[in-house]
Amino acid sequence: MTRLEQLYPRLAVRDADAAIAFYRDAFDAELAERYAAPDGTVVHALLRAGAVVWAVKEADEYDPGDSAVLALYVDDVDAVGAALEKAGAIVRFPIADQPYGERAGRFTDPFGHQWMVAQRTEDLTPEQIERRTREMFDS
Repeated sequence: MTRLEQLYPRLAVRDADAAIAFYRDAFDAELAERYAAPDGTVVHALLRAGAVVWAVKEADEYDPGDSAVLALYVDDVDAVGAALEKAGAIVRFPIADQPYGERAGRFTDPFGHQWMVAQRTEDLTPEQIERRTREMFDS
């Protein structure tokens, strides 16, 4: 089997340059690459924040910009949540301690993509997580 080398999300959005600006503000992301068609339409932009990499492009007939849900683990979820909100994201689930060993919340960015941001707070076994998750739904 061929060895996989990299996987990253590629988000199709309306107004790619505005999305790039939002992600730079919200995540302090660095624009690593940006390529545009002759009319200025962004066909690929690669963003990097720490070890996390993702791409943005202008939505078009091939990539219509359907939303995605991205899970992002960070070392300070409260700070990242505050930065998302300040940059214009909508809070879907406020950041809170979760019974499955994480402090987490969910935000929708101005381009329709949801970001589940989390910070691990406990090292749990899969069995403990499953039990706590069931208990969470039973209450």
